[in-house]
Amino acid sequence: MNLKSLLQAFGLVAIILTLIPFIAADYWWIRVFDFPHTQLTILTFVALVTYFIKFDIKEKKDYGFVFILGACFIFQLLKIVPYIPHGKFEMMDASPEKEEERIKFFISNVLQDNEDPEKLINEIKNKDADIVLLMETNTRWMNDVKTVVSNYPYKLEAPLDNTYGMLLYSKLPLKNEKINYLVDDSIPSMETVLQLPTGQEIQLYCIHPTPPMPQENPSSTDRDAEMMLIAKMAKDHPLPVIVAGDFNDVAWSQSTLLFKDMSGLLDPRVGRGFYNTFNAKTYIMRWPLDHFFASDEFRLVEMKLGEDVDSDHFPAYFEITLEPNLAGEQKQDEPSQKQKKDADDQIEKAREENNDEQKQNK
Repeated sequence: MNLKSLLQAFGLVAIILTLIPFIAADYWWIRVFDFPHTQLTILTFVALVTYFIKFDIKEKKDYGFVFILGACFIFQLLKIVPYIPHGKFEMMDASPEKEEERIKFFISNVLQDNEDPEKLINEIKNKDADIVLLMETNTRWMNDVKTVVSNYPYKLEAPLDNTYGMLLYSKLPLKNEKINYLVDDSIPSMETVLQLPTGQEIQLYCIHPTPPMPQENPSSTDRDAEMMLIAKMAKDHPLPVIVAGDFNDVAWSQSTLLFKDMSGLLDPRVGRGFYNTFNAKTYIMRWPLDHFFASDEFRLVEMKLGEDVDSDHFPAYFEITLEPNLAGEQKQDEPSQKQKKDADDQIEKAREENNDEQKQNK
């Protein structure tokens, strides 16, 4: 195979991988290609530039190949452009005088099989956040962090051995704490009301749905349904809302974008950067799986990744202010009727599949 044929084969792979996510199906082997858009953008660009440099484009098939490859590159690029630092923020910068209404969040998927908690413990100490959310936590992890979170008087704990345990610790009073199993009776989510020193209350949702992977869940149905249920709850809630957790989905996927549109929440990464939390064990295949969304009453003070804690995820740190008087400056558009129908369809599909599964298990 000569260089031109090899490059064409490489470009064909890039084209196929670009087109696969357009298939209207939620099988894992389709949805998994939502993830590597950054990598595919770079690979497609390299193939396109190399083709121009190395070969004369004279034949119709060459023009056709370059045109299709160029279209794929533009599509891939447009997906990730919002997360390239450009200064046009979706969640605006905080006002400096709002010191008393600042809230600090630390979130980390700890990797349940990680047997060395010391790095995480040091990160929790160093960040000294108001809210600590830990995922993939079993009873061993709950005991491991018990001392470092002893100065967090409020907590909500759901330790599990199935890699979906969740622990929430807070220096702020919690009210109406609930552990929910919205889609799957083995996958918890949390909801609670945070009370600021000023008396202002905030609704917090924490989620960690299953990823579309063969060893976890053969489709994205459950993940997408849980996201849509939380989005609708956030949209309808009268209090300012924050949703945080490991979504097992990237920021630019159809599911996460629909979640944003349905909830009306803001993504602080837009205009600031990718903040890739996964996979911490490789430099090449990284993307943003851990998310922090907030309603338009909030503004950003600081956002950063934490240090390596021997997990496959980097921790993430967010500091925000509550500024409801400026909410109108960053208010999002209302979801369309089609988006509402798509969200409802995803929820209904998950319910039907789980009902069928329950009947089969009886």
